[in-house]
Amino acid sequence: MIKIAPSILAADLLNLGRDVLRAEAAGCDWIHVDVMDAHFVPNLAYTPETVRSLKKAVSVPLDVHLMMDRPETLLDAFLEAGADIVTIHAEIDSDIAQLVKRIRGAGALAGIALRPGTPLGAVRPYMDSVDLILAMTVEPGFGGQKLDERVIAKIRAIRDTGYQGEIEADGGIREDNLGMLAENGLTVAVMGTALFRCTDMPETVARLHRLQAGSSRKRDGV
Repeated sequence: MIKIAPSILAADLLNLGRDVLRAEAAGCDWIHVDVMDAHFVPNLAYTPETVRSLKKAVSVPLDVHLMMDRPETLLDAFLEAGADIVTIHAEIDSDIAQLVKRIRGAGALAGIALRPGTPLGAVRPYMDSVDLILAMTVEPGFGGQKLDERVIAKIRAIRDTGYQGEIEADGGIREDNLGMLAENGLTVAVMGTALFRCTDMPETVARLHRLQAGSSRKRDGV
C-alpha cells in the first residue's frame, strides 16, 4: 500500500492544527514537514518548534525534510522536537554518513534526497544505511509545481538496484499520476494541494491507498 504524506506547505497556516488533524483522520500515514533555510532553496519555512507543536497534535509519524545547506546545525533540535523521519540532501557539503548515523542513533529513520537533476550515483554510497530515498519530482523550494516525469526513470533505477527501503517522491503528485509512480517502485507520496484542496479527503486517501507499489518490499519500522 502506498503511504500518503500530506505536506503542510499546502495547509492553511492560520488553521494548521485543524488541517493536520483532518489529514490524520482521513487516513494519511505521515505528515510531511519541509524545512527550508533560504540558502539551499529560495524559500524559508518551519522550525523545530513547528515540529514540536505538530508532535502534540497528531500520532502519525512526522516526516521532516531538511532542505538546508548545513542541517547539522539544527539536526539535534529537530530530533528532540519529535521528528520520526529526517531526510537530508545528497548535494550538501557535509559529512552525510555521520549525519545519517546521528539520525538513526536518535531512534529516527534516516533519508537522503535528490534534486531532479542529481544523478543516482550521489546516493549509492548511502543506500545500505538509509531507510528512505526521496526523489524530488520538482525543483525544491515552492509548492504547486508540475511533476517532472523524467524523475520516474530515476525512481525505477533506484528500485532496480535492489534497494528495499522506502522510495518517496515530492512535487506535483496528483491522483492521476500517482499510479505511474507506484508502478515504478514508489512507496511514499508527498502530496500537498491535491489533498488539502480536494472535496473529500477520506475518500481520496482511500482510493490512493488502493494503488499498489510495484516491485517494492515492505520494510520494518514506520
